[in-house]
Amino acid sequence: MSKVSLPRHVHRVVSRGREYFYYQEGRGTPQAGERIRLPDDPQTAEFWNAVRQAQGTFGPTATDTIGALIDAFEVSWQTRQRKISKGTQNHYRRYLKAPRKAWGDLPASELRPRHVDALIRKIGAEKPGAANNTLDALKAMVAWALGPVELLTHDPTHGVERFAKGEGHHPWTPEQLAFAEENFTGIIRRFYFLSRYTGQRISDVVRLNPNDEDDGGFSLPQKKTGVKPWCPIFPELEAEMAKWERRPGPFLLQEDGKSKGKPFSTNQMWKAFDRERKKHPILEGAVPHGLRANAVIRLRDAGYSALQISDMVGMSVEMVEHYCRHADRKASGQAVLRELRERNDDATVKHWKSGKQK
Repeated sequence: MSKVSLPRHVHRVVSRGREYFYYQEGRGTPQAGERIRLPDDPQTAEFWNAVRQAQGTFGPTATDTIGALIDAFEVSWQTRQRKISKGTQNHYRRYLKAPRKAWGDLPASELRPRHVDALIRKIGAEKPGAANNTLDALKAMVAWALGPVELLTHDPTHGVERFAKGEGHHPWTPEQLAFAEENFTGIIRRFYFLSRYTGQRISDVVRLNPNDEDDGGFSLPQKKTGVKPWCPIFPELEAEMAKWERRPGPFLLQEDGKSKGKPFSTNQMWKAFDRERKKHPILEGAVPHGLRANAVIRLRDAGYSALQISDMVGMSVEMVEHYCRHADRKASGQAVLRELRERNDDATVKHWKSGKQK
């Protein structure tokens, strides 16, 4: 059976090689509720309708607590007209943990912007990025709850401000890029070239395999967004790939330990890179996501538009422009400097000529 994330109180039981699903609140406690059998396939609408009915609802109608509202929001993902990617589901689930912990048993109707603002400020005091993600997840849930399901009559996130956006991940310096290209070996070298010349996230780079090649490029739905960019296989990457043995499965397989020969998870690849980075002081501050910025800047320097880069990398036009902002400013400044030098040179020549005629 597929790895579908199950909502609270839904339990999977395997008996004699078969899977069964049950809904039971307080399972394993003295307050355990009724055990309700659910349909066998969690990928069907029938399964999720049964979950909602077991929650004491008909259709996506929650009880009056924040925790129940979050549960109903998560259940709705499986039957929405517009599908939500697994990556986005995991993102929402992760960042709704803090609201669930803070207000899980409180009435949803009593949640106000001041409460949300206090929580976001508390999280943001140490982790502004996490605070913004939490607010985004809450806004997504509230937008759904204010819609046709009519589970809320007010917006408790109204007016709550995000923390100022940071500079984002810095691109690698020319020195760091040169060092990696000259010194990296094995899987880390493969990871570096795939990341630098496709501009994909770690979660997508670890899944790339020969079957994703499509007429001179890579075509792979992104895990986080579901977007399917077409990434050209540039000559630098093509030359490197020509050295790799052709075999089925991902290009990146673990080289040692009990997991030797198995694919990398995102976390495992990050840890492998981090171990390599610690060996080389020149790589201090370099992170894999920075190579995504390098890929975008390289394409902009080659003259491609933000829209073209968006299609190739699978990044929003706004984010492309964000990453390219420094490079664009530098290019503009250099263009002005060249023009001033040309004017000065031209003025010097004219002055020399006029002086010679005297």
